[in-house]
Amino acid sequence: MPDRAPQPVDRELPTEESRDLIALVRDIVQREIAPRAAEEEDAGHFPREIFALLSESGLLGLPYDSGFGGGDQPYEVYLQVLEELAAARLTVGLGVSVHSLACHALAGYGTKEQKTDHLPAMLGGGLLGGYCLSEPSSGSDAASLRTRAVRDGDDWVITGTKAWITHGGVADFYTVLARTGGEGPRGITAFLVPGDAEGLSAAAPEKKMGMKGSPTAQLHFDGVRVPDARRIGDEGQGFAIALSALDSGRLGIAACAIGVAQAALDEAVAYAAGRQQFGRPIADFQGLRFMLADMATQIEAGRALYLAAARLRDAGRPFSREAAMAKLFCTDAAMRVTIDAVQVLGGYGYTADFPAERYMREAKVLQIVEGTNQIQRMVIARHVVGPESR
Repeated sequence: MPDRAPQPVDRELPTEESRDLIALVRDIVQREIAPRAAEEEDAGHFPREIFALLSESGLLGLPYDSGFGGGDQPYEVYLQVLEELAAARLTVGLGVSVHSLACHALAGYGTKEQKTDHLPAMLGGGLLGGYCLSEPSSGSDAASLRTRAVRDGDDWVITGTKAWITHGGVADFYTVLARTGGEGPRGITAFLVPGDAEGLSAAAPEKKMGMKGSPTAQLHFDGVRVPDARRIGDEGQGFAIALSALDSGRLGIAACAIGVAQAALDEAVAYAAGRQQFGRPIADFQGLRFMLADMATQIEAGRALYLAAARLRDAGRPFSREAAMAKLFCTDAAMRVTIDAVQVLGGYGYTADFPAERYMREAKVLQIVEGTNQIQRMVIARHVVGPESR
């Protein structure tokens, strides 16, 4: 049995334009991202130059209105772009997803003047965004956040700490959820905060198991002054805006998870085809063949699930339940697939000489971000059974 090189995913795309878009992404991946991914992740290098290239190529604003610099692409296409990027390097794929999440509030709830003033630079002007919802004491219970914004004339003064912020300290802008009223979800408002705002500082990046090239840090707001013109939506509407963004963001994480899983499967298949034991390739042994078959099936099922949810979103239909299902299934599948990929490679899978161990470490975080998978099960159960009894 000869060595087998990974084959590109055979994608069902709706238009010739979308097929050209995937071809562009694959070209960038092969030339600029994949060759340096392992070395730069090991060194903890954040590839800001790659995000600049993606912006120049029109790939940072794909699901948004072209009138404001976006790409007018349906989520069905945008998510497959994320999958391709994440398969090459999760730091890039997840980074694009987070940037899109950071643009969601303004694109969906901003005034026409706000969109005209800010969106073109956010979507295609080389800027990179971050999303500030979680805090040291409020993760899954996001409605209990304590960062406060107090009105002072035509400004708001924001004080508090945000935690687990992807692109923390390197982003050019942040969508920030802060408390402007009483306790609970109705007291939260959204703001667009410049990354260089006076009084805004970042802690040292977290030392993480994986995704070492993607900075994750606490952000400290020490009396950060933001004009009311940068308030997004109505006072007290912020939590609803955040939940809306998270439904879409969960689909981004699902697509990234399938990208990582696909990369792990490709590595496992190539290794199994080339590794000789007992006089033949280990891919000939039924135990490994069945393992690879199960890995491939989980990936195809996950891809179908996130695309089905994306098509609901594109049709303007409710998709919250399906987004939670996609995030849950795809990230759990990625964890199983990457663990199995390490097993296929045996001792080599446990070394940094092969990417399988990196895929496994990276897959773990996808079960946590954008709402843990335990939270996804709660969301799904509420749709299936109804709210919990109080």
